[in-house]
Amino acid sequence: MNTIIRTAILVVLMALTTPVAAEGFYDDVQLKARVGYSIGSTAPLGMPASIRSIEAFHLTPNFLLGIDGSKLLYDRWGFQAGLRVENKGMDGEVLTKAYRMKVRMDESEMEGYYTGRVRQKVTLWMFTVPVQAIYRLSNKVTLKAGPYVSVMANKDFSGYASEGYLRKDDPTGVKVVMGDKEGEWATYDFTDDLRNFQAGIAIGADWQTFRRIGFSLDLSWGLTGIHKSSFKTIEQTLYPIYGTIGMTYKITK
Repeated sequence: MNTIIRTAILVVLMALTTPVAAEGFYDDVQLKARVGYSIGSTAPLGMPASIRSIEAFHLTPNFLLGIDGSKLLYDRWGFQAGLRVENKGMDGEVLTKAYRMKVRMDESEMEGYYTGRVRQKVTLWMFTVPVQAIYRLSNKVTLKAGPYVSVMANKDFSGYASEGYLRKDDPTGVKVVMGDKEGEWATYDFTDDLRNFQAGIAIGADWQTFRRIGFSLDLSWGLTGIHKSSFKTIEQTLYPIYGTIGMTYKITK
């Protein structure tokens, strides 16, 4: 991941400091402001057997605000780089069976295998720098793809377990029952185990509908799990996978 981050930063710095800029490199750079809303989740690749069903999925304030600069380098090909402020959050409930968990109940911390309902809330506010290759399909439609890096500004990964039981330490361990009312739940908080940096790839398309106003559709896929590599409490690595629908405003002519 560090290699990806260093490479992306180097590309941006080279674009900003290249001597070609003195020869009019930026004369035909197009600037766009964009806003968007994202829907997705932090999820494993493939549903594990320990998660039996998804019981609820609540919309969260996954807003995006950013600015991009793009330039054609050869015929229809070029590149685009930008800066965005965005949230990749999630609020959902699942039913589990023998799901590896660490929870807190009655001031005591327990780890083992949980069967029952789990509510999970994730908030990941971040600054994101995408660096993408672009292909101008027509005067109105531009395709784009490339890597991104994100720095966390605010983060939270917490929730509670209810209407179930935990087998302490191993699948045949002591059974601890969780109720269906607040106060009978077991809670968890893995915020401190979240990464401060993320990296991934994003693909999408911009459609310039009017002279200044356009629309966009994007898909981002995290290549690094949201938790640190040393975090082993949850069995599966969770990746941020989000689709974003947005609106753009063309700043330059």
